[in-house]
Amino acid sequence: MTWKDVIHFATNQNPTPDRTVLKTDAEWKTQLTEEQYQITRLKGTERAFTGEHCSTYKTGKYNCICCDTPLFDSSIKFNSNSGWPSFTDPIKENAIKYFKDATHGMIRVEVLCNACDAHLGHVFPDGPEPSGLRFCVNSASIVLETNDK
Repeated sequence: MTWKDVIHFATNQNPTPDRTVLKTDAEWKTQLTEEQYQITRLKGTERAFTGEHCSTYKTGKYNCICCDTPLFDSSIKFNSNSGWPSFTDPIKENAIKYFKDATHGMIRVEVLCNACDAHLGHVFPDGPEPSGLRFCVNSASIVLETNDK
């Protein structure tokens, strides 16, 4: 995946998800903590360097906190020094949904879970090779699934 692909998805049509998860606001509020709800359902963000996954490098998959859809693999996580967990690619092309975000006086590309529309963070074209992408994700929007017992 490249920045050109991201822009195409953000301005044209996102990939079709494997499944769709729909819940009411009341259902999300009972399932999520206040912080998780604020970030994933209301498009909030956590303070830099405060999230539990910011400096975690355990082996596993990072799934959506809302619907448990696999989003990122630990093998593509890197230290971007941005203050948020960063990944170079989604686990599958159709795991993520992309939207042009013109809030806060800048233009960015917002990333969401393609199954349940949970806000994850943003993607930028300043990551390492081979993709050159940096998916900057809120820790509160993901959960690490490991094989550890």
